[in-house]
Amino acid sequence: MTGIQLADYGVDGALGFLPGKDPLRKLPKGYAEWDEIGEAMPKHLAMGQGRNLLRNVPPLDTAPLRSTAELERAMLLLSYFAHGYLNDTDPPLQSLPANIAVPWHAVATRLGRPPVLSYASHQFHNWGRFDPSGPVALGNLTRLQDFLGGMDDDWFVMVHVAIEAAAAPGLRAMVQAQEAALAGDDEFLADRLLEVSAALAAMLRNLRRMPERCDPYIYYHRVRRFLFGTKDNPAFPRGLVYEGVAEYRGEPQQFSGETGAQSAIIPFLATALGIDHQDDPLNDFMLSLRDYMPPGHRAFVDEVGRRAGIRSVVLGRRTPSVLDAYNACIHGMRDFHELHLRYAAAYVHRQGQKSTGNPQDTGTGGTPFMRYLKLHLDNIADHAVDAR
Repeated sequence: MTGIQLADYGVDGALGFLPGKDPLRKLPKGYAEWDEIGEAMPKHLAMGQGRNLLRNVPPLDTAPLRSTAELERAMLLLSYFAHGYLNDTDPPLQSLPANIAVPWHAVATRLGRPPVLSYASHQFHNWGRFDPSGPVALGNLTRLQDFLGGMDDDWFVMVHVAIEAAAAPGLRAMVQAQEAALAGDDEFLADRLLEVSAALAAMLRNLRRMPERCDPYIYYHRVRRFLFGTKDNPAFPRGLVYEGVAEYRGEPQQFSGETGAQSAIIPFLATALGIDHQDDPLNDFMLSLRDYMPPGHRAFVDEVGRRAGIRSVVLGRRTPSVLDAYNACIHGMRDFHELHLRYAAAYVHRQGQKSTGNPQDTGTGGTPFMRYLKLHLDNIADHAVDAR
């Protein structure tokens, strides 16, 4: 039904934005010491000895890394080394030594992302399955790398991985819905939009499970401080110096930290559904976070998301079945954002701030989230279409 090839954008037909093959658990033999340090790091960080370990990370040459899977494994480890090194004390350090900074920048450049811990490393390439033949779903997921260890830290990541897997059928269905809109096939359009709505419902079911094993207090005080970047972060007023990285000439750099807004699911669905955020104060920030997506995912949002005007079809023809299915998608988006807003309040806003490096009024990506998320939610809800 479609001329779009998902693989051209790094999108897997079964797992969506997750890699089609389980992420690597080990690098090639020449990088064994990085794997060993990654395994040892959580216990060292828990005892306040992380920096002593990480200052001895060997500055290995990353040029021999060939496959995307190898590069992503290296990016995962180096991102954790960097954020662990910087945040081993409060306040965090303002410069990163060359033994970590130089290979990290090299790998990040090859992957087309900034050298900062982003959603792509923290979630997309940080999971495995207990049963390799089983589903990518909660109960069969494990995490490959963590900071301090513990179920709360791991569950936070695994819930997001499960959400990504649950979204995959909706991504496929939305591309087919675009084809139906272009072809004027209202029946097929309505059916595919209902599949998108079902995927949003599955995503919401996974998100609802967050409190099962991730406690708000533990998340805020134990997990969250490692996720921040250096942009709009009061703990990094000038940014971070990447020692030895010639391209930066010793100048501090500022990059946004890891946040679920760096996933392409919601931006793609919102773009395809014609949700207009131009008057939304969060919009510019959300657009800037696309720089932290894998380049293929970014292109998928920008190119595929805009190729058919589904909302124009709904408004123009007002076919009852299409209108109902479209509104079901809008309501699904609203419900997902509404729960996210409730979690933002419980897991962050109501917690007691004890460090400038873990502000309760600023998201890990650097935005004053509570002020903006409600406006963002209301804007989505306003896109439901009246039947008349």
